[in-house]
Amino acid sequence: MIQRDLTKIILELRLKFPVITLTGPRQSGKTTLLKSIYKNLPYISLEDIDNRNMAIRDPRGFLSNFPQGAILDEVQRTPDLFSYIQGIVDSKKDVHFVLSGSQNFQLLEKISQSLAGRTAVLKLLPFSLSEISNTNFKFESYEDLIFKGLYPAIYDKDISPEFFYPSYINTYIEKDVRSVKNIENLSAFSLFLQLCAGRTGQLLNLNSLAMDAGISPNTAKSWLSILESSYIIYLLHPYHKNFNKRIVKTPKLYFYDTGLVCSLLGIENAQQVKTYYAKGVLFENMVINEFYKSSIHAGKIPRYFFWQNKTKQEIDIIKDTPNGPIPFEIKSGMTIHESYFHNLKYWKKINDKSTDLSVIYGGDQNFSTSSGNIISWRKLQDFLK
Repeated sequence: MIQRDLTKIILELRLKFPVITLTGPRQSGKTTLLKSIYKNLPYISLEDIDNRNMAIRDPRGFLSNFPQGAILDEVQRTPDLFSYIQGIVDSKKDVHFVLSGSQNFQLLEKISQSLAGRTAVLKLLPFSLSEISNTNFKFESYEDLIFKGLYPAIYDKDISPEFFYPSYINTYIEKDVRSVKNIENLSAFSLFLQLCAGRTGQLLNLNSLAMDAGISPNTAKSWLSILESSYIIYLLHPYHKNFNKRIVKTPKLYFYDTGLVCSLLGIENAQQVKTYYAKGVLFENMVINEFYKSSIHAGKIPRYFFWQNKTKQEIDIIKDTPNGPIPFEIKSGMTIHESYFHNLKYWKKINDKSTDLSVIYGGDQNFSTSSGNIISWRKLQDFLK
């Protein structure tokens, strides 16, 4: 098993909360991680129809089988269990439940109703660069990483990305989409998902997206929320503190995994990534994902933004800290150019709280220059730590 960064957070919080809740996309390694930590707790999958029917028919009797607690996977499928778990953990001190699921919205809705204050809520995304760097898996180029993505099954089961992702997408649509909302036209949803992939790294234009998908803007908004709640996409919002009305206020759309994007775009190998017209956007998505994972796998809320004004001057990602915002530019080129710092220098002029200026690029070495830091994608995990 590849060591996950979230392990130490769970080990710490399980001593402080009677319930641990772990969400994340399908196939991100939640079950493997929880079984490795909770070796003495029984594991019950509520996707199994027999387990689910038992829990639905007699929730109290079902839970009585686990006097010390249990790992309950895909627990959002049995919503009545939550109030019974609340009663158990309130009355017994020597019991511990672990709740897991891939549908964030459904799961957190039930938690807010029944288990607020009783559970720590954590998220597990696919592998981060810091996790995979401690293994024998190596990437010849960042194009290889972009194409393969970082879902665990590709590495521990040696499944080719060209087979894994189409199967993943089909399973996701058939199981998760149907369970969240009764979408009759799944082919239209599939097209919508592909259109989202083509808009990776772009400002979200809901009306344009809806028009291309042949659906209403309200439907597009609803479908985007489904993709967000099941950890397929996320929205990076603009940074707007202390700025006037000339800044862009529309979020950008990104995917949690670039391998999934490549599959949706019809990219069949890493060589095609090298010649893809928007390779820089895929590289940007890959890097921003690492920022998100560094926070999420540490049990923290990601506080990242981008900045763009009406004249298209832009900062790719900004980390918001108590000491002020820290800006980063992301460039897929392997050769360093002074122009990489152009927008960063402009940002510094209008935001005197920013001191460190950094560019994350497609080369292999880190450098310090008079303009700022040059950070290799290969060494990004060291910087984020």
